[in-house]
Amino acid sequence: MRRNAIWPGRHASVLPGLAAGLTVAATVGLLAGCGPPAGSSGGHPAGDGGTAAGARPGLGPASHRAGAGKGRPSRTAAAGPGAVTISAVGDMMLGNTPDLPPDPGGYLDAVKPILDTGAQIVFGNLEGTLTTATVSKCHPSRHGEQDCFAFRDPPAYARYFRDAGFTVLNDANNHSFDFGAAGQAQTVEAIHAAGLAQTGLPGEITLVSTHGIRVAFVAFAPYDYDASLLDVAAARALIQRAAGEAGVVVVYMHAGAEGANADQVTGREEYYLGEDRGDAEAFAHMAIDAGASLVIASGPHVVRGMQFFKRHLIAYSLGNFAGYGNFGTSGDLDLGAALHVTLSSAGRFERARIYPIEFTTQGQPVPGGGAVPFIARLSAEDFGRSAARILPSGAVRAP
Repeated sequence: MRRNAIWPGRHASVLPGLAAGLTVAATVGLLAGCGPPAGSSGGHPAGDGGTAAGARPGLGPASHRAGAGKGRPSRTAAAGPGAVTISAVGDMMLGNTPDLPPDPGGYLDAVKPILDTGAQIVFGNLEGTLTTATVSKCHPSRHGEQDCFAFRDPPAYARYFRDAGFTVLNDANNHSFDFGAAGQAQTVEAIHAAGLAQTGLPGEITLVSTHGIRVAFVAFAPYDYDASLLDVAAARALIQRAAGEAGVVVVYMHAGAEGANADQVTGREEYYLGEDRGDAEAFAHMAIDAGASLVIASGPHVVRGMQFFKRHLIAYSLGNFAGYGNFGTSGDLDLGAALHVTLSSAGRFERARIYPIEFTTQGQPVPGGGAVPFIARLSAEDFGRSAARILPSGAVRAP
């Protein structure tokens, strides 16, 4: 059975099926208003900058959706009985209309085996929109700076993420509102039309069930058009609500400064281009206290260290995963990671492994690179005794 989200001005519709053996549900805050966010600022490719946000009109009451999945081949069941393996990656976008890959359907082929081998759920951050809208935050009437970047791919590109193995896409980031409310809504529709689950809107809890285990995804970014990580009280309440609905709760945060010099977790509020990007460590600890089983993150466009807090893993940034001219690829920006985490049905950490990713000049991902030793070093430097122990194989151990 599928509970359906009621978007303003339209009837609910049943979402297409997810991978065989998966079902999806979500609690969604209604979108309200179509005007541009106030106070928006410019955006930059990774390493050169990031786009910014602003406030939107208030949100209406939450509605629900759910449903039975079907239609995609079942995944290899590497997790034992009573456990679930989640594969997660960071920021991804397949170009920017009209500059698109010549073969988008095969663009992720080199890393597809890393994504879904042994994982029942595959999560990624969609760093942009899937829309045909043309008026962006960079329109001269909205933005006076030259260095503004608004990302969009055709809505049909959702199927390429599905075919690569993804089952859950996140919209909580600084590019999800690049083309306003219309672009954001069309993006959500495109994700659902491809049979994928989506998360990251205000008040949204996305529930995915696999092999009888219910997993809740809740995603945050420092913007009012997403579930905001700056409103800590509301974020805490949403995570607590998710913990009441699922035995496993995965929290994603798009947090921290950006660029090649942003690979350290500072332990304090971080800013970028004048924007408050949150205190990633404090937010992650709050999330676990509120009921999160696992915290994953991206946004800095570089990998960051990993930490255990109260026996739960925090991955502070998985870096970039895929682009086509969207992100910088020099220096540390050339390192990304896919993280596989196995959790018990009660959300206890069982095991994890990092799979390193590097990029071609355009940003196409391929296996390899030095992410594993780099994340190991950052973890030790930033977190000391609470740092995750990362072996040369990529295996992640609790301290």
